[in-house]
Amino acid sequence: MSNQMKALAKVKPEVGLWAVERPVPEIGPDDVLIRVNKTGICGTDIHIWNWDEWAARTVPVGLVTGHEFAGEIVEIGRNVTDLAVGQRCSGEGHLIGRHSRQSRAGKFHLDPETRGIGVNEQGAFAQYLRLPAFNVVPLPDAIDDEIGAILDPLGNAVHTALSFDLVGEDVLITGAGPIGIMAAAVARHVGARHVVITDVNPARLELAAQVADVVPVNVATEDLREVQARLKMTQGFDVGMEMSGNQRALDQMVEALVMGGRIAMLGIPPGKSPVDWSRIVFKAITIKGVYGREIFETWYKMIAMLENGLDVRRVITHRFKAGDFEQGFEVMRSGLSGKVVLDWT
Repeated sequence: MSNQMKALAKVKPEVGLWAVERPVPEIGPDDVLIRVNKTGICGTDIHIWNWDEWAARTVPVGLVTGHEFAGEIVEIGRNVTDLAVGQRCSGEGHLIGRHSRQSRAGKFHLDPETRGIGVNEQGAFAQYLRLPAFNVVPLPDAIDDEIGAILDPLGNAVHTALSFDLVGEDVLITGAGPIGIMAAAVARHVGARHVVITDVNPARLELAAQVADVVPVNVATEDLREVQARLKMTQGFDVGMEMSGNQRALDQMVEALVMGGRIAMLGIPPGKSPVDWSRIVFKAITIKGVYGREIFETWYKMIAMLENGLDVRRVITHRFKAGDFEQGFEVMRSGLSGKVVLDWT
């Protein structure tokens, strides 16, 4: 194996990513080396490409980016006993510490020392990735590399969707991006009654209807209350999932929920947003902030659901060779795509 690999890195503090050659990572005794086969382009990667304010203060220049991947283990550290060379895998991109109360209690997704591959540490947009063996998630034969490469965002969707009991409930999802669409598919899979997903992007709403058995609503042209009446909903939605990061969408969700409704909030409104807390208090609404995936409960649940019939493949709308990454990012930035997958083989 050559000691050089192809990768995508943020080599300048400006818009874009650049194809580079880097040394193949050397692994430690508790790590594995993964040959990357497929990667997904994430919304976080778009922030890094655009070099927005968050990216500029968070991502070190020179970093190999990317954190959604699937591949094959090609080398294992001397202390690794439960994984094998040749094993197919994806992995948790949040690298946790071991010292905080949260981590020591097994609540790994709440560890304040967490660092992210492709954000703080060398990432997966490369032919090879070093990853702690602890973070590796083996893939069953039923899950191919293409789906394996989008398990990270699917995990966000699953974590959000399973925050509250959905069986027999009416669900409102604001934001028909790929994660919102996958959350809608999960909600239907686990037994929600009506699932309504809202956006102002017709292409995304059309994709949502193709991926999942949901009611897509363009709130720029349709009245959500009329949709509720058409579905014979007498009070409101039981559970909301806010995926858009749009304050107006959150406000609309609060209005549309029943008394005692519950909101799982993954979207992040930019800056500081005005909130009418009286509406939330007087409607006794519960809001849960959702970050990443529950390590590793979310992984077990989503793999089980995929093996049991959950189908999200149609959320992948574009596929490119890794060398054509600029086209992939252009499509992703257009807002007219679902998930975009890069092939590194």
